Amino acid sequence: MDNTKHKVFFGNSNNMKEVLDSSVNIIVTSPPYPMIEMWDKQFSSLNPKIGEALKDGKGMEAYDLMNEELYKVWKEVNRVLADGGIVCINIGDATRKVNGSFHLYANHSRITQYFEKMGFQSLPLIIWRKETNKPNKYMGSGMLPPSAYVTLEHEYILIFRKGNNREFKSNEILKRQESSFFWEERNVWFSDLWNGLKGVSQSLNHSDLRERSAAYPFELAYRLINMYSLNGDTVLDPFFGTGTTMLAAMVAGRNSIGYEIDPNFKKVIDMRISETIHFGRNIVIDRLKKHKQYIEQREAEKGEPKHYSERYEFKIVTNQEKNMFLPLIKDIKKINDNHLEAIYDTEKIELGKKEHSAVLSNHINKVKVEKEAHTLSAYLL
Repeated sequence: MDNTKHKVFFGNSNNMKEVLDSSVNIIVTSPPYPMIEMWDKQFSSLNPKIGEALKDGKGMEAYDLMNEELYKVWKEVNRVLADGGIVCINIGDATRKVNGSFHLYANHSRITQYFEKMGFQSLPLIIWRKETNKPNKYMGSGMLPPSAYVTLEHEYILIFRKGNNREFKSNEILKRQESSFFWEERNVWFSDLWNGLKGVSQSLNHSDLRERSAAYPFELAYRLINMYSLNGDTVLDPFFGTGTTMLAAMVAGRNSIGYEIDPNFKKVIDMRISETIHFGRNIVIDRLKKHKQYIEQREAEKGEPKHYSERYEFKIVTNQEKNMFLPLIKDIKKINDNHLEAIYDTEKIELGKKEHSAVLSNHINKVKVEKEAHTLSAYLL
């Protein structure tokens, strides 16, 4: 596994001049949501007319202007994305009362329309059903019709493809096979309804940062990167925030580029990077452990699977999984202020397949015995 490169630029992603045309393979991002109040100030700083429209009670005018700011970024996304590349956008709709009138602002629809206008193909989207602990979830007139409103308890993951299916060169065939995922993971990941992914805590406890970051869970970004890209591909997040997409790219063995308009996020990003080595190794070990458990259960119910992974020395359900390789982070080096390099356990792989499998087994036992204070679930909340 080659080392991966990770770059963070602090600036507006409506001009990603540091990124070459057609050099990115996948976009995974969550932009500011138009007409969600926490983003009013940022949108208004980009275009003062937005603040004026909100002040004057012109909700649809403000909504249109906010989306125009996002369109500038989507246009840049189109430029830097390679043919056959995939765009994954986590977005929620907004409900808001402006000038006494309650209204739904369908952000997912506006973004879909713009990408289709640019020539992208819409692929089946995912509904991320978010957990809520609100005791009173109703909106509007409560139990009195007709002005009671449905509550929004989900967000969308919009998925677009630029052009036709990606074409793979001869030297990419093995890499594609190594980037495969387990049968049982495919059955969960490629459902159009995702339950059980908890949103990241919005409170950052940093006075000079935005009060809320709107960060999505690590698992959300990690799934999408594994679903729609290969080991060694380049992932771009034009709304970088606290760096979740980059961390997921590191763990998945992909390169990454991020743009964040607020430079005050740098300290949080640096803090999270320091935790990534231990966290990333646990992610890989957890996937392998869950697969072994699945195979044991499947054998008891359906008999022995026909296929086998020599790399990891365990059984698999399909032949497409036989060359799977899950990168294991060894170290992360800081090249300069905005450039990082992730290094993987390539030397252990070179020892041979059986030895590599033994290394993983030893690490599984080590993690279990040590009972680390920072558990995997703690990182995902």
